[in-house]
Amino acid sequence: MTDAPPPPSGTSGDGAGGPRRAAVLGSPVAHSLSPAMHRAAYAAMALDGWTYDARDVTETELPAVLAACGPEWAGLSLTMPLKRAVLPLLGELDEVARATGVVNTVTWRGEGAAREALGANTDVEGIAGALSPLLAAAPEHGVVLGGGATGVSAVAALASLGCRRVVALVRSPERAAALREVGARSGVAVALEPFAEAAARTAAADVVVSTAPAGAADALAAEVAAASGGGHRGVLLDVVYDPWPTALAAAWRGPVVDGFEMLVRQAVGQVRLMTGAAPSPDLLREAGRAERRRRAAATPAR
Repeated sequence: MTDAPPPPSGTSGDGAGGPRRAAVLGSPVAHSLSPAMHRAAYAAMALDGWTYDARDVTETELPAVLAACGPEWAGLSLTMPLKRAVLPLLGELDEVARATGVVNTVTWRGEGAAREALGANTDVEGIAGALSPLLAAAPEHGVVLGGGATGVSAVAALASLGCRRVVALVRSPERAAALREVGARSGVAVALEPFAEAAARTAAADVVVSTAPAGAADALAAEVAAASGGGHRGVLLDVVYDPWPTALAAAWRGPVVDGFEMLVRQAVGQVRLMTGAAPSPDLLREAGRAERRRRAAATPAR
């Protein structure tokens, strides 16, 4: 999946386009580490005057916010609940966004009346990139916990890693048709099962991606640990990174990677789309860690 929109006009790794603006939008969004990582990339690329902020924006507010983004805007990162709400507001989607119906990055192309907003999905890149170093071979059987936008991206990511069978554990199967749809487009057979089946299904999986919000999978942790016997053969990616470890990650008896690594990897793709140059994952990883240390130091001890 490489048919991505080109970088926004007037951008380059040497800052030739002049100062530009970017931001992460969502609600809530104050916790986001994206500003620290994107700003570190701008500094390393000598993009003087570029700014990146966090803005709390709801689905209702999104159309007006997007319409107000003038030519000084290089891009937007989108988090929940905006990854699907933005679709009707865009002129074109990249291949991954079309396949998933999920957008986490907006850039623009053209000028004046011909200027249009472009949607891309770098979450798939982020999930696959976080998992790849821990996989000795292409996984055959995957499990996804959760049926939301990130769950859909997880199915597409598992397909890109070679997975051909996925069990999606969801609370409302009737509302998770998008998981089957992206599976069909990606050549993956997706079976929908109740969330309560997680313990049995994860024990036999080659790779598990939990997209459940913080705390949502805690009640399953003890069952998942008990069902593993001597240990889990598969790799677990839990997209939550704060607090860490989650109860599920702590109970997992096998390789584990947290959502922070996914965040780093998807941010590499976002910076590439917004500036035309890809930063080192190590640079963004260290910037994110430094911001986490800063926040921890600023939090009063209880």
